[in-house]
Amino acid sequence: QTQFVESGGGLVQPGGALRLSCAASGFTLDYYTIGWFRQAPGKEREGVSCISRSGGSTNYADAVKGRFTISRDNAKKTVYLAMNSLKPEDTAVYYCAARFGPCGGSWSVYNYWGQGTQVTVSS
Repeated sequence: QTQFVESGGGLVQPGGALRLSCAASGFTLDYYTIGWFRQAPGKEREGVSCISRSGGSTNYADAVKGRFTISRDNAKKTVYLAMNSLKPEDTAVYYCAARFGPCGGSWSVYNYWGQGTQVTVSS
């Protein structure tokens, strides 16, 4: 059962910015650790960022450190991924996912997933 809806993707030139949103439905968001993942054509799914239940701890993949920022608003049941200084290699479908455990581990330990939003970075 899909419990997240991602939005905010689109086409942007290199150096541009996008903000992705992940909206939860039917449950209380603050029970869950939330991760963002991405998958580019012909590549494996990779972790991008994650945020703890309270928002007090965040992690980022090396490829996006200093450019992406994850945040959450539990009252609004929404998690965000602000993406700046975008590069062509950021092109992928971006997914949000939830788990009960802490940040870390592979994508396979996340229990609930959204359907994804396409981000394309091209000149």
